[in-house]
Amino acid sequence: MTQGKITKIGLWTLVILFVLYAAFRIIAPPMLEKSLNKRLDYSAQRPSATATTLQADMTIMDWHTDSLLWDRNINERSDYGHADIPRLQDAGFDLMMFTSVTKSPSGQNIEENTGDSDNITALVVAQGWPIRTWGSLLERALYQAEKLDEAVADSNGELRWVRNKLELTALMAERSANPARRTIGALMGAEGAHPLEGDIGNIDRMFFAGYRMMGITHFFDNELAGSLHGVSNAGLTEFGRAAIKRFDQLEIIIDLAHVSEPAAREITALSSRPQVVSHTGFKGHCNTDRNFTDDLMKAIADKGGLIAVGFWEQAICTPTPDGIADALIYGIGLVGEDHVVIGSDWDGSTTSLTAEDFPLVTEALLVKGVPEATIRKIMGGNSVNFLGRWLPVR
Repeated sequence: MTQGKITKIGLWTLVILFVLYAAFRIIAPPMLEKSLNKRLDYSAQRPSATATTLQADMTIMDWHTDSLLWDRNINERSDYGHADIPRLQDAGFDLMMFTSVTKSPSGQNIEENTGDSDNITALVVAQGWPIRTWGSLLERALYQAEKLDEAVADSNGELRWVRNKLELTALMAERSANPARRTIGALMGAEGAHPLEGDIGNIDRMFFAGYRMMGITHFFDNELAGSLHGVSNAGLTEFGRAAIKRFDQLEIIIDLAHVSEPAAREITALSSRPQVVSHTGFKGHCNTDRNFTDDLMKAIADKGGLIAVGFWEQAICTPTPDGIADALIYGIGLVGEDHVVIGSDWDGSTTSLTAEDFPLVTEALLVKGVPEATIRKIMGGNSVNFLGRWLPVR
């Protein structure tokens, strides 16, 4: 075979491989997301006029959505996944905590996992993320913050960073002066602190990238602590205690979701600031290994913390508008109406209602007799008060 023929075969092989990869990039990511972020359809149910009016008038914040993980433009309305900016605006949202997922073990479950495997590596390669993210959890976290930054820049003012008290105050003032414009304030949080990669200096890197909330663990034990779903049930390590101190110094909100109960109790005692459980249920209401015990939830609330109720089965047992309302009502009875908020875990490989059907939760709360003033607190009032006290000044 001549050199020319060999060269042509090589070129055609490269062309074919490129076409196959391009087709894979176009087809595979939406297929994968559709299979993982399943939607419960409530389009046949519409809220009452009373609920619709309240929904449009009150402040609403969600403490946990993983939309930045996926190969979607969050500024564009999609017919799959759980949330994007147009759908959140339609549902009346004012603030959203976007959370970054950087590692997820194979066979992930709520009972016991190790950190020996990772599903996210294949996902980031399939979605065409930069090569720097393929082998670095820190770079995956930084890249998702970059994605949010780009979304803010491309949103025509529909999405705005909220990284400090000044930006929060400006957003809320604008919303009050011009309620017809549904500009959404975007905050950035991390699903676990394994992107620190054992280096305390990486806390500062994530802070300067925009992170204002940090989880401690995800579904596996890491350098900081044991996970609620790990193998050790351990408390904080020395590195974990040093990280808590640095979080407090930078005024980063600590998220206790997924951390072991011993570590959560240690953090509530060690930290000088209150914590948030960004997406959860109450064990006394839904007895699964996903949820903290009620006495721990009380301890978190007693320190001034927030409990954000999720929307999926493992958190609340009944993932319907009525079921979400029941979990919220249980939480109000347990820790008080000043400490209960919402944390959907939308686009977090869960099955739940989507943003467009979220007003049905307000309807369910009204039907169950929850006072309007209480609904306003849990939907967003508590969250704005918390952020107004615990975000950095500037």
